[in-house]
Amino acid sequence: MAAAAEPRQLGDAIVAFSLERVFPEDDTSLLPVSDIDLEPAIRALTGAKADLETEIHTINEETRDDVSSWVQNAKTLQEDIIRSKTIANEIIRQSEAPDVSGEAIEDAEDKAQFLNRELQYSRQLHEVLNNIKTANQLLGQVDTARSERRVVDSLHLLEQSWTAIDRIGVSKSCRILRRLDHRAFELKSSVHEVFNNVWKELIQFNVEERKVSIRESLPEGGMTLSDAVIGLKAYKETDERMEQLWRNLDGSLISPRMDKTKQPAPSVAAKGDELSLTGSSDGSVAALLSDLEVVLVFVAKKVPMELLDSLVNFMMPDLTPRLIQQWLNPAVPSSLSEIPTFQSIIQVARTFCTALETNGYTGFDELKEWVSKSHMTWLGRCRESALDKIRTKLANGIGKPKQVEKIEKHMVTVAEGKELATTGAGAAADTNDWGAAWDDAWNDQTQEPEPPTQAKEDDGADAWGWEDDDDSQQPAGDAKESEVEDDAGADAWGWGDEETSAEPEVSKPSPKKQKMESSPEKTRELVLKETYYISCMPEPVLGLIMAVLEDGAALTADGEKYQLVASTAPGLFSLPTFALALFRAISPYYYSLNVGGNMYLYNDAMYIAEQLTKFSEAWKKREDLTPRARNMLRLENDIKTLQNFANRSYASEMSIQRTVLQDLVGSSQSIILQDEPEAAIESGMARIRYMATTWENILARSVWSQAIGSLVDALANRIITDVLDMPSIGQDEAYNIANLIATTTSLDDLFLPSKLKGTEPTRNEAATTDQYAPNWPRLKYLGEVLQSDLNGIRALWCEQKLSYYFTVDEIVDLIKASFEENPRTRQTIKEIQNTQYPAVDL
Repeated sequence: MAAAAEPRQLGDAIVAFSLERVFPEDDTSLLPVSDIDLEPAIRALTGAKADLETEIHTINEETRDDVSSWVQNAKTLQEDIIRSKTIANEIIRQSEAPDVSGEAIEDAEDKAQFLNRELQYSRQLHEVLNNIKTANQLLGQVDTARSERRVVDSLHLLEQSWTAIDRIGVSKSCRILRRLDHRAFELKSSVHEVFNNVWKELIQFNVEERKVSIRESLPEGGMTLSDAVIGLKAYKETDERMEQLWRNLDGSLISPRMDKTKQPAPSVAAKGDELSLTGSSDGSVAALLSDLEVVLVFVAKKVPMELLDSLVNFMMPDLTPRLIQQWLNPAVPSSLSEIPTFQSIIQVARTFCTALETNGYTGFDELKEWVSKSHMTWLGRCRESALDKIRTKLANGIGKPKQVEKIEKHMVTVAEGKELATTGAGAAADTNDWGAAWDDAWNDQTQEPEPPTQAKEDDGADAWGWEDDDDSQQPAGDAKESEVEDDAGADAWGWGDEETSAEPEVSKPSPKKQKMESSPEKTRELVLKETYYISCMPEPVLGLIMAVLEDGAALTADGEKYQLVASTAPGLFSLPTFALALFRAISPYYYSLNVGGNMYLYNDAMYIAEQLTKFSEAWKKREDLTPRARNMLRLENDIKTLQNFANRSYASEMSIQRTVLQDLVGSSQSIILQDEPEAAIESGMARIRYMATTWENILARSVWSQAIGSLVDALANRIITDVLDMPSIGQDEAYNIANLIATTTSLDDLFLPSKLKGTEPTRNEAATTDQYAPNWPRLKYLGEVLQSDLNGIRALWCEQKLSYYFTVDEIVDLIKASFEENPRTRQTIKEIQNTQYPAVDL
């Protein structure tokens, strides 16, 4: 063992000396080298060498970058030192040799400029580093203020930090600048989050509990509501926040309070910093305006003026129309009886507008205009209500017909009474108002009918109770007896039992008998009565018009009581014109939905015109009205327009029925030349009888007679025209045509006096068809002509009335078409041509 340790001790000593320069303390422990084996020592040195190389390699790998950088810096520094020494030596040399060349001086100047630039760069670098430090410190202060919820301070510091960052003066792409910007934006977002939380604590909404809380500041301090203006402007959220504020306020308080479906309606209570819906109110407009005033005044006092200006831009365009349309407009009455309540509403509305202006609100011009024009709004509601009532009534149909009576009184002389009887007035009850109204309806007539004479006309005169002697005067007792004997005549028309003792009325001389000027005529009152049917429309229309006019009269009488709407009196007096105009405009459609609708429309229009005439006359005589009210009523034009409208309705219906009748009898094709002329005639007659039945329970007897007479006349004229247009008429054809005419004349039963008067039929009564159908006698005479020989035709022309209804040319053409031309025919024609009679009354 001792022999093996000796070489190892030698190796350890050599390695220790090589690494640490240490020798063994005990020299005796080392044997002489010659006495030991050196191989172990050499291996130990080799191992130590390998370990050192490994360690050095590891250190080199770890410090390679630092060493390389140091080496590079050292080289650069060494180069700078050498260059500086060179420059210094050159400067010394040049200073010692003033006669150097110009190139040396220029080189020196360049080097001096370089040094100045280096110095300037160093200063700029120092300034940039200081700006970076300042900006970073400001951002730190922003973070501190944000943590303490000092939002306004945070925003001010954030603004300063951005200013500091802008002053750094380096490119935006510089890494340090990008990092500072990023940090600033992160802080801005963090501050906004704090701002949002504080805002929600300052203004709180509880939609479910219907509560709103607005506080100026928080107990723990921090941002106030006034400070929030700065934050909203900084984040450009003023409009957004104010719109959200209005939506939340509306959802929590305004809409629930304005909801009409909730009964009882809640009321608004303000306590400290809180608004809430509690209790109940009466649901009136005044209560609503009072509650809205509480809410808006509360908001105006809590919200800074800068924010209020933005808030009203969202509030008023939404609140004002809703308030007007849902509450104020429905509260406008349509009659005068509710005006006191309406005036109180307007007063509350004015107070509400004043409160809004006092507290800085704007943008509610629509509400102020509504209040200032409330009287016109009321007038518009009256007009709207009146027109709507007419529309609704028409839409419900004409309803159940109602029988009414028309009564007219006239002072007439004995001769005029006889003339009325002679012309059939006893049956038709035609007066000036009713007779003249048919001018438009009879515009299809090409010639004026000649008044026919009747064999029984004297009986008609007797029925009126007039004596034959023009100068005699009938006693009152005789008049009564006459009326008792003929109820269908005198009593049906309402003859008075007493004769008038007034001064005789100057009348036109009769075309048949001239009165002696020295013999005054006695007059008596003629009362004409007729019944007809109207729909359910006239009464509501008249009631509406009269009620409106009464309201207008009340406004002129009591201006103080109705001070708000007193100026609308002229507008009320014009409402009947609008109502009647609407009636004329839309009634034809609704009336046409019913059978005989146009005739009902005629009756209704005439009835309204008649009643308005009576109302207007009575209005002018009323002593309880002011002179202004009496003078403001002007219905004359409306009445005239209504009468013209009635006539147009009648004319339109008659035109339609004549067209239908023409279509039924073959339109443009001749009746005589049709395959079944009898069927065509029967169809036309059936139509006439159908319309007679339909109109019988609608029209007055006189109007019915004229209307049916017009249709009968149209059929008669069609037959006459078709016959006269025939080039030739054979014996069989003449027979068939005569039969058709005979069939047609059975329509006489529609115009029997008993039927027209509504009495029992009498024997041998004569029809009065020719009074309403001018072509009716022509048709009958045409039938006789077709059944007569030449002698008979000559007798009809020369001895009877054929010449009254046919011209010479018409009879000559009929003879030529019906008979062969021979001396006898020519002789008959010659006699007829030489014997002409004027068409005059007999």
